[in-house]
Amino acid sequence: QVQLVESGGGSVQAGGSLRLSCKAQGDDIIRYCLAWFRLSPGKEREGVASVNSHGRTNYADFVKGRFAISKADAESTLYLEMNDLTPDDTAMYYCAADFQVVDGLKESWYGHWGQGTQVTVSS
Repeated sequence: QVQLVESGGGSVQAGGSLRLSCKAQGDDIIRYCLAWFRLSPGKEREGVASVNSHGRTNYADFVKGRFAISKADAESTLYLEMNDLTPDDTAMYYCAADFQVVDGLKESWYGHWGQGTQVTVSS
């Protein structure tokens, strides 16, 4: 069973950048579909980006062109490079994984979750 630990969150000003990391332990992530979700106050948790076992990426419309998801299988680590951040990006960001997911950002498909890392963007 895979365990996920996020890091890299913090506070930045609008227009700034952050790089989130998600370290996976307990299993080889190469066969997993991996994703980032976020939860903002007053909103439901929403999918941000995913990368499947073949390296295919999928992004929510609100982050296209600003965020980039990548993974390093040998290091069992998932990344989310976030650029041109806005206050609307303020949220708790969660890493998720599931080997039965082919692709996509539907929350209910993912069975393994990290504890989250907070991102706060000030104007």
